[in-house]
Amino acid sequence: MAKSEDYLLEDQVGHLLRRAYQRHLAIFSEEMKAHNLTAMRLAALIKVRDEGEVSQNRLGRLAAMDPATVQGVVKGLAGRKLIVARPDPNDRRRSLWRLSAAGKRFVKKVVPHAARISESTLEPLTDAEKKVFLTLLRKLT
Repeated sequence: MAKSEDYLLEDQVGHLLRRAYQRHLAIFSEEMKAHNLTAMRLAALIKVRDEGEVSQNRLGRLAAMDPATVQGVVKGLAGRKLIVARPDPNDRRRSLWRLSAAGKRFVKKVVPHAARISESTLEPLTDAEKKVFLTLLRKLT
């Protein structure tokens, strides 16, 4: 067992992941500020685009959001008229969400920015390191 004095915060996975994420969020905020878009809203838009039409519950699972968070994200995107809902024909208590025409245009506009965010976040790494890093992150999720 490690001694307490041997425990260095700067070597701990949680600390390093948090610092890397803080860096990523700073890059994200700068790149997306003109589009008034958060990382969670971008994730939701991309998953709605990918699915074509999706329930709020499934969207939350696909985008790794808890129910309260996905509810707020959906409300914000619907308020901006980027997504629209229709009743689920198999369950009238549930709505199915899809991109609106404005949402489709918006996603096409912001995807190049999102790609730049990833590129900028990973910029300190070589191409080989990027590939390994992303493979290892996927293994952790």
